[in-house]
Amino acid sequence: MDWSTIFTIQNFINLIDILVVWFLLYELILMVQGTKAVQLMRGIVIIVLIKLVSWYVGLTTVSWIMDQIINWGVIAIVIIFQPEIRRGLEHLGRGSFFSRNKSENEAANQLIEALDKAIQYMSKRRIGALITIQMNTGLEDYIETGIELDADVTGELLINIFIPNTPLHDGAVIIKDNRIAVAAAYLPLSQSNLIPKELGTRHRAAVGISELTDAMTIVISEETGEVSITQNNELLRGMTQDDYLKYFRTQLIKDTPNNSHKNLVMVVSNYIEKHFKGGKS
Repeated sequence: MDWSTIFTIQNFINLIDILVVWFLLYELILMVQGTKAVQLMRGIVIIVLIKLVSWYVGLTTVSWIMDQIINWGVIAIVIIFQPEIRRGLEHLGRGSFFSRNKSENEAANQLIEALDKAIQYMSKRRIGALITIQMNTGLEDYIETGIELDADVTGELLINIFIPNTPLHDGAVIIKDNRIAVAAAYLPLSQSNLIPKELGTRHRAAVGISELTDAMTIVISEETGEVSITQNNELLRGMTQDDYLKYFRTQLIKDTPNNSHKNLVMVVSNYIEKHFKGGKS
């Protein structure tokens, strides 16, 4: 085999071309993930399939109608996907990858401070709370069940939401893109038999959402004030302030994938060693 015909400048450029296209497709998928745009994309695929089948079979009228839909579809897509297009352009306008990470980390640090303030206040006073933070998997189906807030995350606002006998205290707060998207949202309840019997609906809802998505959920027990975290079908109970702050920083602060994975493993390992090997049940 003549390797000189394979390792050419043109082939190298073609490879870069393919990688750029795949990267753009990947970013597009991340941008629309968990939004209604996913359902709209499926609708577009169905229209294209109908067009191909009608053309192949010879259904002239159906094929003409599909042609009109496709021809006018470009304008419709711009209108329908306007929020996603605007968000994508905003990401491009924020600068380089590193400056974007820096900006996101500043917002994440503010989120962590607000969560810490709220958790400390509610835990000491045994105010029950359920807070879900969207990670990579979209939570639109659950966001639609709540009452829209679209507010900055502050400790004071989280505390006020969960004060007993207020209109929003039942259900979950869902945080998306470092903002409170909704309050009083409904989360799916887990049917797992592994959940301890003494845990109530909030914990079952937290485990339930962790079974279906990669969201991170914080639970504060109304009976004991205990702080728990669920993610990826794991339930971490009895989290101290130091425990959950380390966990938040590992999950919310942007880092290289390898370091982030190592940090998460270290946090969970330290938690297990502290609470189980140290004799605490």
